[in-house]
Amino acid sequence: MTQTNIVVSPATDAFAQTARLRIGVDVGGTKIEGVLVDADEHALRGGVGVRVLDSVRVPARRGERQVVEDVSTVVNAMMHSEAALHVSDDNDSGMSRFVGVGIGTPGRVDSAAGVVENIANLDVSRLDISNEIGAACGLSVRVENDVNAAALGAYALIGGGNHVGHDVNISDDTDDTVAFLNLGTGLAAGILRNGRLDHGSSGVVGEIGHIPVERHRWQCPCGQCGCLETAAGGGAIIRQWPQANPPMPDVLAKASDPSSPDYELAMDVKRTVIGAIADAIDILAVTVDPRVIMIGGGTARTGEPLMAAIQEELCRREKNSRFIESLHLCDRLFLVPGTEPVGAIGAALSA
Repeated sequence: MTQTNIVVSPATDAFAQTARLRIGVDVGGTKIEGVLVDADEHALRGGVGVRVLDSVRVPARRGERQVVEDVSTVVNAMMHSEAALHVSDDNDSGMSRFVGVGIGTPGRVDSAAGVVENIANLDVSRLDISNEIGAACGLSVRVENDVNAAALGAYALIGGGNHVGHDVNISDDTDDTVAFLNLGTGLAAGILRNGRLDHGSSGVVGEIGHIPVERHRWQCPCGQCGCLETAAGGGAIIRQWPQANPPMPDVLAKASDPSSPDYELAMDVKRTVIGAIADAIDILAVTVDPRVIMIGGGTARTGEPLMAAIQEELCRREKNSRFIESLHLCDRLFLVPGTEPVGAIGAALSA
């Protein structure tokens, strides 16, 4: 739909002369990924000038000390990578090469304080991660919610979304809103207004997975019943379709094959999952009114079959509602390529 503006390449001598480096770290439940990024100051507005110079990945270990050690390992690897050493620097310490470090992490994040709480998959209750990593590497550190970080990375990847939809003509003085819908272990959204993250008053903007409107009224770990996440979160999909991993490609394939013995069950799971995703898109449209809704996360790696199913459901709803039809939801959707480390890139851009 649009050309990729993030380029993974070694730093050339000419490019290195003007580079200002950022390190991004994406903390996941099974891996911790780091990237070394050079980003033009206008990268978020136009999606240009963003380069991933190097990357590294280590397995994630459970425990607060282990998380600090693993993130420090990733940051140290990027600081001392060959690409970083190619950047000219008159300072003997080499520290002026770096703008800083950004960390994207699950859990409840206080970006102002640099603290993250309740990373359930990694047994982290509370971690002053900004100060700890800053003390270890000597750089300023910014911590963001992982979905917010992915929203920044995806926004840069698609060039601010200016090739998405129809009649797009965004001037410098126009208010612009873009959303990133993360179909991962959970279901949540990152909201960007004029290229900047909207954190709200307490940091829970975009937690639409915990809106309790799903018809099955399944129990959610948050304590509510019927949260959208209980139907379309990654764990919820596996619970509904345990016979394949990842489940969605198999669900969609069998739901399109009436001769399959699992056809009826697959159709039921498809209706549940796609219905919840479509609900999330509807909610974003009428509460945030984003020009672009970027679709990413692990489930989104299903690719075009998933997008086709989502668009089919949205079109069905349009036939029953002139209001929904007037929103042109299908025109706003953009599937984020699953091959790009958008979480780590976005974390770097937050630095």
